[in-house]
Amino acid sequence: MAQDSERVKRAIEIAKKAHAGQFRKTGEPYIIHPLAVKKILEEWGMDEDTIIAGVLHDTVEDTDLRLDDIKREFGESVAFLVDGVTKLSTARNGMRDIDTYLPETKDNFLRLMIALGDDIRVLIIKLADRLHNLRTLSALPPDKQRKIAKETLEVFAPLADRLNMGLLRVEMADLAFKYVDPKRYAYLKDLIEKHNKSAARVLKKIEQEISAALKKEKINFELSGRVKSVYSLHKKLAKHNQNMGEIYDLTALRIIVDDVTDCYLALGVVHSLYTPMGGRIKDYIAMPKQNGYQSLHTTVITKDKHVIEFQIRTREMHEYAERGLAASFYYNEQKLTENYKKGKIEHLPTNLLWITELQMTAARLREGKKVDLRKLKLNLFADRIFVYTPKGDIIDLPQGALPLDFAYRLHSEIGDHVVGVKINGKMSNLNHKLQHGDIVEIMTSKNQTAKRSWLDKIITPHARQKLLHRLNSNTKK
Repeated sequence: MAQDSERVKRAIEIAKKAHAGQFRKTGEPYIIHPLAVKKILEEWGMDEDTIIAGVLHDTVEDTDLRLDDIKREFGESVAFLVDGVTKLSTARNGMRDIDTYLPETKDNFLRLMIALGDDIRVLIIKLADRLHNLRTLSALPPDKQRKIAKETLEVFAPLADRLNMGLLRVEMADLAFKYVDPKRYAYLKDLIEKHNKSAARVLKKIEQEISAALKKEKINFELSGRVKSVYSLHKKLAKHNQNMGEIYDLTALRIIVDDVTDCYLALGVVHSLYTPMGGRIKDYIAMPKQNGYQSLHTTVITKDKHVIEFQIRTREMHEYAERGLAASFYYNEQKLTENYKKGKIEHLPTNLLWITELQMTAARLREGKKVDLRKLKLNLFADRIFVYTPKGDIIDLPQGALPLDFAYRLHSEIGDHVVGVKINGKMSNLNHKLQHGDIVEIMTSKNQTAKRSWLDKIITPHARQKLLHRLNSNTKK
């Protein structure tokens, strides 16, 4: 771990002084918690302002320290992050048992997250805060344990998944599930452990066979096992009527290689050794998941009739699958800011485009502008679709998006002059809902001008803002 900077050391001093005399339910001094949040944020590779805000995240809510004090000492960015986390914490503290008013509670909580979301780091700090609280949940009374655990499964673990923070999602879900349904958790955990014990010798043989074959092809690789989490198994069994015979990925082998070409070469090696199961080959590299996850998945049958799943990906894909947005935070945040200022939102990484929509909506809310959240359809848990330009560029949109949403995502000049659309090579209309994998070709004309009626043919905040801007400009002429 790198040495703390002077700013971080100062934040720790201030937090220790502010929380002096306060204790957690575990009996430990309260400062243990913000220091644990700091460590988690460091492990995620977050920037210094985020780490400082993590240290100070409870001071405004629980001590005499004021937001102005933080702003004066550490700057506006840190103060904004602490303020955002404070507001999220206040909202959560007012919640009853989440089962008593779903979906309204979750919807309202998500709206608040959207309102605070013009800096995604607010959510990341809150996730780190929640993770440490889950790790120490045993100190709370049973009713509070269940409340926090159910909230985690309903809101925070899915949020981690939306940010593609795979390791976090798995840990949060398993920790929470242990309190929501302890008997089921213990049963499934025992089932997984017994399976892994019996499969150990089989996996070792397969690893040796795969390693030899990959070396023969001169592919540089890393090979490791992946064990399915308890909560993931619980959800999968629910899908398959509790039939364990339908669960093929209880244990998987992961092959990590240098580049995309090697991914497909490694897939060929696997299929040359073992028989692939029909319908079990998934190419999430060419067609990423809605949260940006990329990998090749294949389930095979070995010569000894054992069924095993392989996941094949590059190191960059693996890092993103494990830590998600935090994995490439510096690059993404810089690119997000630069492109946003230049109006080049279409050049953002596909997995970040939903963040831009969240930020633009937050800006409107913070400016006091009216935002129809029913029409907005911007939900952190909403499915995303990936559609393609005729040249093969991937565009990320929310499910239910229409051709004008796609056109304005490409460029406002394209959106303003749309006269028609081809979807998968066939003429279509502007009311057609795009589907995952569609190839969309927008036709334009310089003689076409933006129309107010188009407001009913878009769902994304980005397209709505661009269209309204054009309509207002035309009115002033």
